Amino acid sequence: MDPGPAGGTLSAMPRLPDHRRIAVLTVDQLGVFTSKTAAALVRYRGEDVVAVIDRARAGDALSQIIPGAADVPIVSGVADAVRLGAEALYIGVAPVGGGLPDAFRPFLREALDAGLDVVSGLHTRLAEAELVAAASAGGGRIFDLRTPPADLPIASARARQTRALRVLTVGTDCNVGKMVAAWELVQAARAAGLDARFVATGQTGIMLAGEGIAIDAVVSDFAAGAVEQLVVSHGEADLIVVEGQGSIAHPGYSGVTLSLLHGACPDAMVLVHHLGRKRYRHPPFHPLPPLARLREAYERLAAFVHPAQVVAVAVNPHGVRAAEARRLRDTIERCLGLPVVDPRAGECGRILEALRTLGSNAT
Repeated sequence: MDPGPAGGTLSAMPRLPDHRRIAVLTVDQLGVFTSKTAAALVRYRGEDVVAVIDRARAGDALSQIIPGAADVPIVSGVADAVRLGAEALYIGVAPVGGGLPDAFRPFLREALDAGLDVVSGLHTRLAEAELVAAASAGGGRIFDLRTPPADLPIASARARQTRALRVLTVGTDCNVGKMVAAWELVQAARAAGLDARFVATGQTGIMLAGEGIAIDAVVSDFAAGAVEQLVVSHGEADLIVVEGQGSIAHPGYSGVTLSLLHGACPDAMVLVHHLGRKRYRHPPFHPLPPLARLREAYERLAAFVHPAQVVAVAVNPHGVRAAEARRLRDTIERCLGLPVVDPRAGECGRILEALRTLGSNAT
């Protein structure tokens, strides 16, 4: 699950079971943005995924829907996934507000009746009477990833004391690729011989890494403390990359973003942007601020607790033609004077070089 040697397991947040036969449930929402959790699972845990359950796309080629996905069959129901050997059902969508879509309930009940574990990153807790009874009868278990651990601290900037270089991915909007950028950067750092750790702060990251805390489910007073605790638990590594959430300029998600910024005390940030996106995807749909203005905002807010620089821009080119993507990337690089990379294209080496330069300048 974790992309290399692991360590620093947080005792307050037990690891997920090491499921190796997973069915991913999207019902009728399969897509890069409409089922971003599923997209990450089939890209980064494809060897563990035996099926995607989506009635509308059953029988279609997954790689035509999710570029870079493993060759996994798309089936129409739980029974098909069970026949393929599924031992667990992971909910593969992350709707606004985190509610459980009504259409998913029959699939969850059928999975629990069949003895499958069910793993959910939704705000709606699945540990309700009907589903608990089904789990008890069938022998499966329910894992609500957005149940925060108890006894979290209030942040006190302890993350600044870690040996590790700390990096946070920050976004121009929600759902732009902050988790992907963090995951790919960790993989690149490990390939370069560094002891690099991925810190999961959302449901998708937890499903990949097997541990973490869904920060947006933590009471606001303790959210930064939860991030701080995660970072400190990995403090002896060479590099810690913290999965970002939300965007500092969006009224609905700025709170969790600021908690991450001040809890992680990053030394560096990577600004993540979906190429061509001009407006926020969720209400009030106002225009995205210029990237230079967002860079300045992130750096100013970080400096209240610990100075941090945006050292690179990671872009998500999905849905943009290659020539237009190159033009947009060149424009960003000229305007900001920073390396602009596509993490999924194997370009994170440029971020690592920027981090080395940052480290040498600091000394």
